Amino acid sequence: MVRSDLIDRIAEENPGLSQSEVEKIVEAFFSAIVAQLNAGGRVELRGFGAFSVRSYDARAGRNPRTGETVAVEAKNRPFFKPGKQMLARLNGGD
Repeated sequence: MVRSDLIDRIAEENPGLSQSEVEKIVEAFFSAIVAQLNAGGRVELRGFGAFSVRSYDARAGRNPRTGETVAVEAKNRPFFKPGKQMLARLNGGD
């Protein structure tokens, strides 16, 4: 599912909202998550999961094609941990 599919599905389930209104809501939702993660915070959606940021230190890597050692910069990456209810649903237990 891509963003447009999500917008279409929400619009179908909420006939009182226009497509553009749903699009604004979805964009605001994603922007709020990104802003919280940028601020170093965590976003927890009960029953769904939690988004957080993991930091990775700089390290020496290797170019697989040439075997040459290259420097890999430190970086932050988003991390998602599914909630218990989501795991139960995915594994057949509603």
